[in-house]
Amino acid sequence: MRDISMERVNATRNEILDVIKSATLTHEQKIANMAAKADSLLEVLKPTEGLEELMNVPADQKCICDLSEGHAPVRPRYIVADFEKFMKEGSKFLQLDPPKDLYEALNSLMIFYKHIPSVTNFPVYVGQLDLLLEPFIGDVEEAQAKKLLKLFLTHIDRTVLDSFSHANIGPKATKTGRLLLEAEAELKQAVPNLTLKYEEGVTPDDFALLAIRTALVSAKPSFANHKMFSGELTEDYVIASCYNGLPYGGGAYTLCRLILGNIAKRAKGINDFMEKELPYVLEVMADYMDARVRFEVEESGFFEHNFLAKEGFIHRERFTGMYGMVGLADCVNLLMEKEGLKARFGKDEKANDLGVAIMEKITEFNHNHKSPYCEISGGHYLLHAQVGLAEDENITPGSRIPIGEEPEELIDHLLVLEKFHKYFPSGTGDIFPIDTTVHKNTDFLLDIIKGAFKKDLRYLSFYEKDSDLIRVTGYLVKRSEMDKLDQGQNVLQDTTALGLGAAKNGHILSRKVR
Repeated sequence: MRDISMERVNATRNEILDVIKSATLTHEQKIANMAAKADSLLEVLKPTEGLEELMNVPADQKCICDLSEGHAPVRPRYIVADFEKFMKEGSKFLQLDPPKDLYEALNSLMIFYKHIPSVTNFPVYVGQLDLLLEPFIGDVEEAQAKKLLKLFLTHIDRTVLDSFSHANIGPKATKTGRLLLEAEAELKQAVPNLTLKYEEGVTPDDFALLAIRTALVSAKPSFANHKMFSGELTEDYVIASCYNGLPYGGGAYTLCRLILGNIAKRAKGINDFMEKELPYVLEVMADYMDARVRFEVEESGFFEHNFLAKEGFIHRERFTGMYGMVGLADCVNLLMEKEGLKARFGKDEKANDLGVAIMEKITEFNHNHKSPYCEISGGHYLLHAQVGLAEDENITPGSRIPIGEEPEELIDHLLVLEKFHKYFPSGTGDIFPIDTTVHKNTDFLLDIIKGAFKKDLRYLSFYEKDSDLIRVTGYLVKRSEMDKLDQGQNVLQDTTALGLGAAKNGHILSRKVR
């Protein structure tokens, strides 16, 4: 472990004291924040040449971001436990036998959740709930089953205090899936996030329409292109955290992101960016991620000592890393300006073509870079369109079109997205606030989903424009909770602060209504 300056130690101590004195953080949020501050004092990773000038600099110059993972990775960032194994076998460590009825199944899951770590300190994946609970749903009358599911979902919302926690249903319809959708429509809660794996011809239209009606009032589920994800990651995939496609029984060691707009600031023009600046930053970030992965696997002891690994609920060989990026639009627009061109990303083909060329360059690099301990993904990281941070200013999430510059017609918007969703097997997505008149014709949205997925769009989200519960990027918050936090009041879920930051800095409340 390398030494650090007393100046840095004292600065961190002052930050910890500020956390203690905070009027808006809950006790649990203070504890998590203080732990992160303590972690920040460690320096155990092998230094990566060039990283300092790209990551530890002012925000408008930062080209690489480690997304607050800490300097000494104590566990993988995203853990996707094998819930089916847990339901069939129970857990010796947790002293739980396999559940025999719905009551025991729900109770066992709630206990299990409290012992699955992640970068948020909460489970980022809570299971394929329809399939996990379907064997038990006939134990009680339907009305009682729905009441139990609502209590279960409410328990998650009040104890898993981060809306990056994610459940899946589909692609086939089940009784449990229908009851979960009905319950979510009534509860309108931020946690857990929810995705319907959709495939035309497999997912019945009436089930998909129920999901759409639920999404309009509760901002979930989102819709994942099941055929596309399963073709890339096999049928054994999940959607976790915001919209991350990950291997079941494994997860992601780490997620770092390129801030493409700031990389473009370093370049003289397009050629300089493509041939010099981008390749340089790509290499530095990959080397840094390699160091993080090696520490987790070779030094942290997580995979040797944690009960999840010892009992086979996760397998080290099913973990990979997520190579993320933000600001493709910002990057393209700045490079166009440097070349004296007026073309804008999302509007002009010349700009869109440059975006494609940049993604091809990143993809080529990732394919040629050998990533350690990533057997499940062929020895390479998985590309990810990262959604952004609360403090991001003038940074567009992933490969999205900047808010305020969306094409007038939805079809034109989707045709731009078609060019980019294919690059991100570990997740990308787009969000559309919907006018309330759509309630009268939900078939309209189902047609959009069917058509978009035929064009290899990966992931789509909808919510009613005036609903309290809204989708920020890959997670949900309530407008009413953001208002409370903005007024200096405590709020239960820490993602509310992220949503408030995104509303102020990212203008998410100004998205074009469809």
